[in-house]
Amino acid sequence: MPQTPSRLPKQPNILFIMADDHASKAISCYGHGINHTPHIDRIAQGGMRLDHCYVSNSICTPSRASILTGTYNHVNAVHTLASNFDNRLPHVAKHLRTGGYQTALIGKWHLGEGAAHQPSGFDHWAVLPGQGEYFDPQFIGPDGPYRESGYATDLITAKSLDWLAARDPARPFFLMCHHKAPHRPWEPHPRHRRLYNDPIQVPETFTDDYRHRARAAGAAKMRIADDLTYWDVGVVQPEGGAEVGAMEYPGSTVRKLPPLSAARDLRLIDKNTGEVFTFTDEEHYRVWKYQRYMQRYLRTLAAIDEGVGELLDYLDREGLAEDTLVIYTSDQGFFLGEHGWFDKRFMYEESFQMPFVARYPRLIPAGTVSADIASNVDFAPTFLDLAGLRVPSYMQGRSLRPLLADATPADWPQVAYHRYWMHRDAIHDAYAHYGIRNQRYKLIYWYNQGLGMPGAHPGGEAPEWEFFDCEKDPLELLNCHADPRYQDEVAHMTRLLEEKMAEIGDDPVHLGQPGAR
Repeated sequence: MPQTPSRLPKQPNILFIMADDHASKAISCYGHGINHTPHIDRIAQGGMRLDHCYVSNSICTPSRASILTGTYNHVNAVHTLASNFDNRLPHVAKHLRTGGYQTALIGKWHLGEGAAHQPSGFDHWAVLPGQGEYFDPQFIGPDGPYRESGYATDLITAKSLDWLAARDPARPFFLMCHHKAPHRPWEPHPRHRRLYNDPIQVPETFTDDYRHRARAAGAAKMRIADDLTYWDVGVVQPEGGAEVGAMEYPGSTVRKLPPLSAARDLRLIDKNTGEVFTFTDEEHYRVWKYQRYMQRYLRTLAAIDEGVGELLDYLDREGLAEDTLVIYTSDQGFFLGEHGWFDKRFMYEESFQMPFVARYPRLIPAGTVSADIASNVDFAPTFLDLAGLRVPSYMQGRSLRPLLADATPADWPQVAYHRYWMHRDAIHDAYAHYGIRNQRYKLIYWYNQGLGMPGAHPGGEAPEWEFFDCEKDPLELLNCHADPRYQDEVAHMTRLLEEKMAEIGDDPVHLGQPGAR
């Protein structure tokens, strides 16, 4: 039986496992049926699944900064992928170490390199430079870079287990196990290359034409049909094949696949098996791209799930499971063909929602599901609260402890805030926006300005508002911002947005613009 808060051990162990770009739809306990993740499911079965956990900025680097600091990106100054984290800032690992924990970070860091940006506050760290490599990756530690043979996911799991085995058993631990997978370009281990050969159901919105949305939806270059590369789907053209519609990425030789119109003249070769793919028409090619993308994405996830199983088995063998908070999450959500997209960046639900499952038998009732709204800025306060340590005043999140105990307070703020700053990045062309979501409605303001942020373009496109009724329109297909039937709700959500921005100290751009209330 879970214990009441007053009877909890003062300092539980904390094992925080985070993937990169893992959509909740691709975790089988979320019930979508596209793949099987038995070990991640073990966490949910022994604890809780959160169905409305949201990211404050749906992109890797800023999300990681918010998770560490418990602050929004205008406070921690990590706005975009081109930002670096100042490691002199206070963050949760530093507080836990001061409070008696031994701390470690293993895997993806992606918050900058060099003395001013490398991990701090950790007794042990071994991280991948930048995005890292899947095969025979380089790691960086306090003594500098080194290379290891093997597959990144397996190595990160093994390093985590090694650190746990060598820890001081008399002290609680805080381990951040950060996987690179399943980040693009979705490179599965050879042992998983034959998984998921049966066709996967194409999403209902796969051929979305974006007619009833802001211009940003149609402008984004994240379409499976148009924007995947040879690198993404693991194919090459036969020698001498025409580079139909080829396009180089800035500073890279990675090329997009030929357009749908080239389908009949196209032959592609699997770079690992030599299998040849030919296409009868545009629709055949379009669906092949989706299936190929999903196969590689889901196969890349398989090693993570196996690694989660190894870590859970270790806790069981060592008698640590009862006294360890285990969390599995991702740094944001990901599009798996919804609206025709891959990638993230948007406040639309598939990108905005983070998977989150947690097990701590002394607090969390087994097999529970929470519909309460949570955010990644809440993670750091939660760790400190459960550790019996003071949550510092600079943190802007709120401890999830009562939600995990299935005892939601009456005053719980059922609101999530999101802001994406990297306007019209060079590859994806995603527009800058901010917004708010409550249990039913979502309001987004596309302010479409770079505001001088690193990696953003100046912009200047006309701003737009979007408003969705997430109960009646869960696929977010109809912008109801101008619908007379929703004007009271739009006004209420606009007030909530402005109150939230005032609460956290973010600077509103929409005041004085059309649609402001």
